[in-house]
Amino acid sequence: MANKAYKFRIYPTAAQCVLLAKTFGCVRFVYNKMLTERKGTYEQHKENKETLKKLKFPTPAKYKDEFTWLKEVDSLTLANAQLNLQKAYKNFFEGRAEFPVFKNRKARQSYTTNVVNGNIMLLDGYIKLPKLKLVKIKQHRDIPAHHIIKSCTISRTKTDKYYVSILTEYEHQPVSKEVQHIVGLDFSMNGLFVDSETGKKANYPRFYRQALEKLAKEQRILSRRKKGSHRWNKQRLKVAGLHEKIANQRKDFLHKESYKLSKRYDCVVMEDLNMKGMSQALNFGKSVADNAWGMFTTFLRYKLEKQGKKLIKIDKWFPSSKTCSCCGQVKAELSLSERTFQCECGFTADRDHNASINIKREGLRLLA
Repeated sequence: MANKAYKFRIYPTAAQCVLLAKTFGCVRFVYNKMLTERKGTYEQHKENKETLKKLKFPTPAKYKDEFTWLKEVDSLTLANAQLNLQKAYKNFFEGRAEFPVFKNRKARQSYTTNVVNGNIMLLDGYIKLPKLKLVKIKQHRDIPAHHIIKSCTISRTKTDKYYVSILTEYEHQPVSKEVQHIVGLDFSMNGLFVDSETGKKANYPRFYRQALEKLAKEQRILSRRKKGSHRWNKQRLKVAGLHEKIANQRKDFLHKESYKLSKRYDCVVMEDLNMKGMSQALNFGKSVADNAWGMFTTFLRYKLEKQGKKLIKIDKWFPSSKTCSCCGQVKAELSLSERTFQCECGFTADRDHNASINIKREGLRLLA
């Protein structure tokens, strides 16, 4: 079985917006309440991790007698908040994440509910949701008949737009493809990546950099407004709209590039880079965030796996930039300002193209 999500814009009424705001708040409240209890338990038993793993999580039901307003919202949303906290703790204990932190009302507003006895279904131009009943939806594409709806995640953006992400389950058995066409990708700060086949960059437009001047102007205007006033809120929506547009442009570009690569090649090889460390150590914070290399990798991975293809990540310490792709000699030093690779054997090439060829060869070695 495989999962696929479909995201649509929804248009709730004023009364439904009030209930959605209550649900977002209740989910956040229950999550933080359970985390407070769990944090206290952790401080008492942090020396014995085995004891901590066996301790049971508090359930949302225990809070409903004291906080009766929790009964106004869908109970499954609160249960999912508990599951999310359990997952966060599991990731912490297994070394995949930091200790869970409290949710802030300024963070992403969302909640998840599950399908039980037909409480979620798509109708003509509407979606039926628990407690909300019928909500107007803009369904721009059909969900295949063999896809079974499992859950829905409702979210609100900073510009007060509402979306529903419908998670479906369907039968899918990808057939592993024989690797015939393989490509190596080297991360490029100003072009996203350089491929080993053509040596050309992806020519990422750097949407954030393009909008930086306009964004700075709108933020200056916002800083002069009285916080909480009507004009302040109107300007806040302008700034949030700009950020949302940049994010949507970036996501659209990355989806298209990852789709092209997944269709053209049977295997893609890239370095397992620490982008957070790179942005902090080299002062490339804006450029690294604008490229969204992690998002691109995620998109590429699932698109390849869906077709039975492979994504290979090589060690980040592999000297792809310092190695000559012609003779194999490794340079002792290579400064970041040197954009052309020159070897003693006479080989000359663009630094990133040379690195992408070495990445491809290392991927072939790992594949073998």
